[in-house]
Amino acid sequence: MIHPTAIIHEGAKLASDVSIGPYSIIGEHVEIEAGTSVGPHVVITGHTRIGRDNQIFQFSSLGEIPQDKKYQGEDTRLEIGDHNVIREFCTFNRGTSQDVGVTRVGNDNWIMAYVHLAHDCQIGNHTIFANNAQLAGHVHVGDYAILGGFTVVHQFCRIGGYCITGMGTILFKDIPPYVTAAGHDAAPHGINSEGLKRRGFSSEAIMVIKRAYKTLYKSGLTLEEAKRVLAEQSQSNPEIQLLVNFLANSTRGIIR
Repeated sequence: MIHPTAIIHEGAKLASDVSIGPYSIIGEHVEIEAGTSVGPHVVITGHTRIGRDNQIFQFSSLGEIPQDKKYQGEDTRLEIGDHNVIREFCTFNRGTSQDVGVTRVGNDNWIMAYVHLAHDCQIGNHTIFANNAQLAGHVHVGDYAILGGFTVVHQFCRIGGYCITGMGTILFKDIPPYVTAAGHDAAPHGINSEGLKRRGFSSEAIMVIKRAYKTLYKSGLTLEEAKRVLAEQSQSNPEIQLLVNFLANSTRGIIR
């Protein structure tokens, strides 16, 4: 399962059925669990842990030092969960001591070619990153979010669960859960109705989320006023609690 041209450091910990393609390089502190396949010309370095049944395609670089001038060689990490697809030329950097020290990717994510995840990014589960999506440092992405091709995200932004962005979207602020965003600067364009249907949301739940969107964006309320109304709506509609929690933790402000 290990191609003879691959270079595997003797300190690396690989499950017995891990496959490593030609000319790939696996560093000393790398751990790779069962069922994961690494294609040709991949470099995995640093304190990097990769879970089970991942597919990593050629020319990706995982676990390299952060692109941050403050980095002074600290033992920070990259952690990747299970069942992820990581396509060609992706770059995932490990964390920094100025944050939690770990860049994390959850489970069941579909990450297309040329995607960059900078230091300290926190990626949830079941996300889709189309080609050339680019995340600066400290970005958080919620479960089931979809980033269109060439989406660019400013550092410290948060992308809520079940969001979707259009191709070429540029984000300087947070996107609340369920929202469709597009443009430069990104603006809201309703909710991700089709995505919610595909994720099993009932028509009643989608109507509740549409009402919450109107409260946030169409009612003429200030953000603080809208937060109070949404908190009331969440008492009888659990889908809105995700939105309420997100707004409570937003530090950069939301797209408007």
